[in-house]
Amino acid sequence: MKKSVFNLKLASVATLVVFVLFFSCQPDEAPSLGELEQEIIDPDPDPIPDPEPDPEVIVDEDTGSYTTCNPDGENATRTSNDLPNPVNVGTIDDRSCYANYKEAEIDGITWGIYNITAGSNNQDAANTLQPRIERSLPVANSNIGSSVKFTGDFRILEVGDAGSFGQDGTYIAQAKGQHTGGGGSPDPAICLYRAHPVYGTGSNADKQVAFDIYAERILERGGSGSGREVVLLRRVNKNEITSFVLEVGFRQDPNDASKKIHYCNATIGGQAFNWNIPSPERGTQSKIRYGVYRVRGGRAQIRWANTTHDRVQN
Repeated sequence: MKKSVFNLKLASVATLVVFVLFFSCQPDEAPSLGELEQEIIDPDPDPIPDPEPDPEVIVDEDTGSYTTCNPDGENATRTSNDLPNPVNVGTIDDRSCYANYKEAEIDGITWGIYNITAGSNNQDAANTLQPRIERSLPVANSNIGSSVKFTGDFRILEVGDAGSFGQDGTYIAQAKGQHTGGGGSPDPAICLYRAHPVYGTGSNADKQVAFDIYAERILERGGSGSGREVVLLRRVNKNEITSFVLEVGFRQDPNDASKKIHYCNATIGGQAFNWNIPSPERGTQSKIRYGVYRVRGGRAQIRWANTTHDRVQN
């Protein structure tokens, strides 16, 4: 009886071995549960890259096609269509029929919206002055110790692109001031801060993803065009909140008490860019404007928040 049981067990084992060998050799075998679990857990040695992330949605950005002039951008005069109590300081100078000054609150910050397009100046004679929506601020005299100081935060969403360096870019702020001796504009710019487009690569090759900020400085009083130098300051990313401080004024020359210095000092994103204006003895005033100015091609969109202005008048 014991021998029969032994023979039966032996036969069962043999049958099991044959069964396992037979099915292990079959093609297209479905993996066991343990093998399935292992495939899921093991990392793919050559993973398929994720598609490019969706572009950031900027809630106050104008996108898509547009027309140069729009009904909600028309204004009878340069100052007629400001908001009753704008969050941005200064008096509006609106010379664009594309859009009027607006505001938007984003993450607890109220931003002033400045949008212009090429050819949208409906206030000046055709083909003369560039479109703009700027704010002018009180003027300081030329006495030693007199100055004006503007602070704010800006975001750049789009600037003008006309196909060449000299025609590209949009001004975000400028230092101005009249002078004695004649020459140039009756209300001359001294130093303008110009944002140039930086385009992406690959699928972003046609998109403005960053902006190079240049200072466009006079070489002499009354100079413009070839009478200015263009100096690269720094780069900022699209929609990046960047701090901006601009102070323009007169101080005594430390090397000669009988002379004075007319200075124009900017701080952009914490970086200082100080500059002394030529022929300070000819300067009669200091003043600042900001917003959006100049677009020789395309559209420009600048945002300003947390703006302040201080004037010291001696």
